[in-house]
Amino acid sequence: MSLRRGGPCFERCEVAQRITSRENDKIKYACKLARSAAFRGSENAFFAEGLKLCTDLAAACPLKVIYYTAAALEKTPALEHLGRESYLVEEHVAEKLAEGASHQGVFGVFQRPAPPFEDLPVPGRLLALERVQDPGNVGALLRSAAAFGFEGILLSPGCADPFGPKALRASMGPAARLKVVPTPHLPDALAALRQKGVTALAAALYNSRPLDEVPAALPGGVCLVIGSEGQGLTDAAIAACDAAVRIPITDKVESLNAGVAGSVLLWHFRGAGR
Repeated sequence: MSLRRGGPCFERCEVAQRITSRENDKIKYACKLARSAAFRGSENAFFAEGLKLCTDLAAACPLKVIYYTAAALEKTPALEHLGRESYLVEEHVAEKLAEGASHQGVFGVFQRPAPPFEDLPVPGRLLALERVQDPGNVGALLRSAAAFGFEGILLSPGCADPFGPKALRASMGPAARLKVVPTPHLPDALAALRQKGVTALAAALYNSRPLDEVPAALPGGVCLVIGSEGQGLTDAAIAACDAAVRIPITDKVESLNAGVAGSVLLWHFRGAGR
């Protein structure tokens, strides 16, 4: 992997300092970001681990602090120029950042993007998640959304943080490139999108149309609405949509999980809004 110099971060970066203590304040701060969604929100920052993930994220949002081991720096010398602040950490310090002995020796603290609701692309392709609590499902859905050309994500209260470590590993970076917008009341946000001409479609088993009967191209764009793993969508969210759709499946399984079902829906509507 090559990292090219020349971006603004190379002008701002400092000479790397060495961190030898696991109790260093910079290390404690990064670990708290990794553990606490509330702290990430209050700091407008998040923590990521891994060479590819950190370099991909750095192309989409500001990398405030980068930590790396001597072994990682030897493999990728450009790491010391990637962040605004750079720290060379001892192996035992890296293990604390990674919460284990297995790691790539590269960690970053990033500024968290915070686009407003008005920045959602309309017309366009949007995904809305209601109370999807599994970070792996949230990450997988964001990855699928990016793969199939969706550009904006709405999150209701109760969703897993897409900037948490598990969701970031599952998504491999799209959270920073997509417009991810938390909303305090999803039905109101869906109503506002419909007023702008977006077709909102709820993923639901009952009173719904089979997916293969729904046109993939919709004028004004589409917003797919996916509910929680156990409960599905609330009645209020379904009522706020134009219609409900379902994925036809055999009677050998009761349902698909949120990540799989959402990905199938995203693929079907990959041409909507073009």
